[in-house]
Amino acid sequence: MRIRTLFLSLLCLCTAVALRAERVDMLKAGAKANGKTLNTKLINSTINRLNANGGGTLYFPAGTYLTGSIHLKSNITLDLGAGATLLFSDDFDNYLPFVEVRHEGVMMKSFQPLIYAVDAENITIKGEGTLDGQGKKWWMEFFRVMIDLKDNGMRDINKYQPMWDKENDTKAIYAETNEDYINTLQRRFFRPPFIQPVRCKNVKIEGIKIINSPFWTVNPEFCENVKVKGITIHNVPSPNTDGINPESCRNVHISDCHISVGDDCITLKSGRDAQARRIGVPCENITITNCTMLSGHGGVVIGSEMSGSVRKVTISNCVFDGTDRGIRLKSSRGRGGIVEDIRVSNIVMSNIKQEAVVLDLKYSKMPDEPKSERTPIFRNVHISGMTVTGVKTPIKIVGLEEAPISDIVLRDIHIQGGKQACVFENCERITLNDVVVNGEEIKLK
Repeated sequence: MRIRTLFLSLLCLCTAVALRAERVDMLKAGAKANGKTLNTKLINSTINRLNANGGGTLYFPAGTYLTGSIHLKSNITLDLGAGATLLFSDDFDNYLPFVEVRHEGVMMKSFQPLIYAVDAENITIKGEGTLDGQGKKWWMEFFRVMIDLKDNGMRDINKYQPMWDKENDTKAIYAETNEDYINTLQRRFFRPPFIQPVRCKNVKIEGIKIINSPFWTVNPEFCENVKVKGITIHNVPSPNTDGINPESCRNVHISDCHISVGDDCITLKSGRDAQARRIGVPCENITITNCTMLSGHGGVVIGSEMSGSVRKVTISNCVFDGTDRGIRLKSSRGRGGIVEDIRVSNIVMSNIKQEAVVLDLKYSKMPDEPKSERTPIFRNVHISGMTVTGVKTPIKIVGLEEAPISDIVLRDIHIQGGKQACVFENCERITLNDVVVNGEEIKLK
C-alpha cells in the first residue's frame, strides 16, 4: 500500500511538472520575424519566465528572428520550425558584458557566446530551422587585429581590447600558458563560440543547421551527458570555425552529422597547458559515429589542447571527403596530459590533402625539455577497417625523443594514391597488420 501511494504521488508530481512545461509560440508572443528587429530581450525574458515555472519550449515558426546572445537555463528547449532562422546580430555590443568562457582551452572573460548556458541541466536546441551566426564581421575584425599586431605591434586597438585587459587577470593567464600561445593572447580580441554550455548536464542539439559561426561552433565545456545528432554545420570559408568541440566533457554522443568548416570538423579537447592541468578535467567516454566531413583541417581530431587528458573514445562509420587530414592526434611539449584508449573503425576517406592518419607530438615545434608533467603522452590507439583513396602522406606517427608514442595498432587499412612514404619517428610497440599502400603491404624495419 505504501509503495502504491508513493507511486501515485510521484505520478502526480510528474504530471504537474509536465503541465507546467509551457510551449510558447514566439511569433504570437510578440517576436518580430523580419530579420531587422532585435528580439534578444523577449527571448531571454521568456526563457527566464519558463525556467521559473519549471521549464518549457520556445517555438519559432517560419521567419527570420534577429537576436543577440541567448542565455539558456534548466529545462528549456529552443525549437526551430522549418523555415525559421535565428539570425545573430553582428553588432559586437550585443554580446556584452563579458562572461566566463573557455577560449582555445583557456579560461577567461570575453564576449558572451551566441547561445550560452552555465550550470544548467536538461537544455535542448532542436528543429528543422537554421542558426546563422553572421560571422563575417567577426572574421574580418580578427584578421585586422592579427595583421595590426604583426605589422604595428598593436597600434589600432578596438574598444574591446582594453575591456579584455580590465576583465582578466592577464598575469595569471600568461603564467599558465606556454610561449606558443603568446601571439594569440596579445591580440586581446577573442571571438565568441556559437554554442557554449558550461558545466551543464543533459545537453541535446538535434536536427538544426548551423552556419557562419564567429568561432568554434558547438563547444560544450565541463558538461556531462551531451548528445549531438543529425545537425549540419557549414562555415566555409572562414578562420578557426571548428565544428563540434567537446572540451573536458564526459559521456558525449555525436552521430549523423554533416560538417564543412574552416578548421577541424570534430575535435576532442581538455584545455591548455598548466591551467588545464590544474583544473584536471579530462574529456572521456566519447562516441562519434555515422558522420560526414566534407571540408576542414581535420576530420576527427584530438588536441592540440589536451592538457587535462582525453580517453575512452570510439570513432566509427564515418566518411571524410576533401578534408586536409583524416584522423589526427596532435600535441606538443609543454601541454602535458595523456591521450589513450582510442578506437577507430570503419572509416572511408577520399581526396585527403595531407595525412590520412597522423599522430604528432611536435605540433607546435616547442623547444626540447626533459620529461615532466609538461610532457604529453599518446598511447593505446587502435585503428582498423579504413579505406583511403587519394592522399599525400598515408600515415605519420611522430613522437618525442623523451616520450615515444606507444602501443599503436593499425589493421586492415588500404590506401590507394599515397604520394609520399609513411613516417614513423620516436614510436614503439607499433603493430601493422594488413596495412597496404598503393598495393604494397607496409612493414616496420
